[in-house]
Amino acid sequence: MSDLTLQTPVPETPANTSAARVPSDSLPGLKGMWVAVCLEYLEFTMFFSVYFVARWFHPQAFQEGAARLWTWGGVAVTLVMLTSGYALTQAIAAFRQGNAQRAKQWQGAALAIGLLYPVIKMLEWRWNQAHAIDASSGIFVVVYYYLTINHFMHSAWGILGMLWVLVRVWQGAYRPGNPKGVESMAIYWHATDMVWLMLFSLFYAFV
Repeated sequence: MSDLTLQTPVPETPANTSAARVPSDSLPGLKGMWVAVCLEYLEFTMFFSVYFVARWFHPQAFQEGAARLWTWGGVAVTLVMLTSGYALTQAIAAFRQGNAQRAKQWQGAALAIGLLYPVIKMLEWRWNQAHAIDASSGIFVVVYYYLTINHFMHSAWGILGMLWVLVRVWQGAYRPGNPKGVESMAIYWHATDMVWLMLFSLFYAFV
């Protein structure tokens, strides 16, 4: 007769169930920031609706208008947005590793790069004026300014947010186990990145 081995069930403990359960705070950043990002996307959904309606009724104006814009300015803004976003991710990684000094450096780099955005936009607006691209230039330019100025405002808030987070980082407000503030800033900036990539594709590249 073969031996029968009875296995005693192992009671569940926090140690052996932590891997199977998802912590309630596993979402990066603050919940309020995710709500803000959803509202931002809802807002720009309406803005993009204006774009597509205008493009539907004025296809030639949009095709010709894209060729008039300062494409290199749009490329420069794209590089600034993506590079500063990358710096923010590196700041978060440094915080999670407990390297506060490196986190400060990456956060400062993100702010410094992000400050190039308004500089480039100012140069672009001056370039537009020199080439007679203003509100009287037709429906394409009106919609272009309508969307890009709104994005500029959101990015300005993001830059101010990066400045605030940098100050808080130097004050030691964030700890390796709780980088929620830095994560929230990165979430907002990446959301603004995504909006800009859409703007670049529709206006400058005319996809």
